[in-house]
Amino acid sequence: MPHATLLIKPVSDNCNMRCRYCFYNDVAKHRDVPSYGVMKPETLDALVRKALSFADGSCSFGFQGGEPTLAGLDFFKETVRLQLEYNYGNIPIANSIQTNGYRLGPEWAEFFRENNFLVGLSIDGVKHAHDSFRLGPDGAGTYERAMETAEMFVRQGVEFNILCVINNVVASYPVETYNALKKYKYLQFIPCLEGFDSLGPSPFTLDNDMYAGFLNATFGCYYADFMRGAYVSVRNFDNYVNILAGRPPEQCGMNGVCSCYFLIEADGSVYPCDFYVLDEWRIGNVNVNSFAKMIKNDAARRFIEVSHQIHEDCAACGWYGICRGGCRRYREPALGGVLAKNRHCGAFIDFFSHSFDKMMKMVEKLKHDAETAI
Repeated sequence: MPHATLLIKPVSDNCNMRCRYCFYNDVAKHRDVPSYGVMKPETLDALVRKALSFADGSCSFGFQGGEPTLAGLDFFKETVRLQLEYNYGNIPIANSIQTNGYRLGPEWAEFFRENNFLVGLSIDGVKHAHDSFRLGPDGAGTYERAMETAEMFVRQGVEFNILCVINNVVASYPVETYNALKKYKYLQFIPCLEGFDSLGPSPFTLDNDMYAGFLNATFGCYYADFMRGAYVSVRNFDNYVNILAGRPPEQCGMNGVCSCYFLIEADGSVYPCDFYVLDEWRIGNVNVNSFAKMIKNDAARRFIEVSHQIHEDCAACGWYGICRGGCRRYREPALGGVLAKNRHCGAFIDFFSHSFDKMMKMVEKLKHDAETAI
C-alpha cells in the first residue's frame, strides 16, 4: 500500500472573502453542482477510516477551500479524534491547512500548534497588491487582517508558510514583495491562474514579461540571502536547485507528469487534482468506494496519461530537464487531446537563462557544505 495524499474541501467553494482571481470559484462554476456545502460527519468518518486503511507508510491530510476554517473548529477536532481512532497501523499522519486568516482567533492558533498542523497563510506581498484583489465581504481590502493573523501565529508558535499569488500587480513589486514576506522564512510564489473560459487579459492576468521580471528579481534576493547565510525558503526556487542537485522535486507541478492524489469535495466525491474538480474527472466517492478502487478508475488513468505528452518545442528545449513543461493546468486548453505549451514558457526561458549559473553556484555550495560537515 502507498503513501496517501488527500486534499480536502470541507466547505466546498464557500468562503468569507471575495478574491477576484479565485481559481476554485471558476472551477465550481464548471460543475453541475457548484457547491456541496459543508461536509457531513458520516462523510468525514468514512474519509478518515478508508484513507488510513489504504495508506501504508504515511498519510497526509490537507484542507483547502474556499475557506476550510468555515467548517468550524469542532470539525478539525473531530478529524484529529478520528485519525487517532482509525490509525490501527500507527503510521505517521501529517495535517496541513490553507487559510486566508480572515477571522481566526487565538483558539485556532492554539489548536494548530498543539496538533502540529502546518498552516499556509495567503498574503499577496505588499498592502496595495494584496488589497487589489483579496477583498472581504464588505468589498474592503484584507491585508491588515492577514498580517494580524501572521503575527498571532508567530506569537503562538504555529508552524506556517506564506502563499503569495503572483498577478501583474504583485509582479510590479518583486523586491518589495520578497522583503515584506521573507521574515516568515517559508514562502510560496504561485502564478495566477486564468479561468477555463478566459477570452483575454483580465485585471489580474500575469503576462510573461512581468512574470519573468518577478522571477529574476526575487531569485536574486533569494540567492543573495542564501550566499550570505540568511537562507529563506522559496518553494519553487528550492525545487529547481534540488533538481539540479540530482534530487526529485517535491512539488507535483514540477515532476513533468501528473500523479493521482485524492481531492475530496464536501459531499465525499473524489477527483485526481485540485485544479480539475470537474464532473468529467470524478473518480468515485468516499461514502461508497475504497481508495484502492478509485485510484484504478478509468478517469484517474486518463488524467495521468494526458500529462505524459511532451510538446515538440519542449522536447527540443535545453531547459526541459529543469522546467519539465510545468503544471498541466498552465498548459490548457488541450486541442484534439494534446496539451499546449505552458502559458508561461517565455518567462521560464528568460528566468533560467538569467539565473541558471547562480543556481549551480548554490548546488556547489550545498555540496561543499555537506562535505565539510562530515
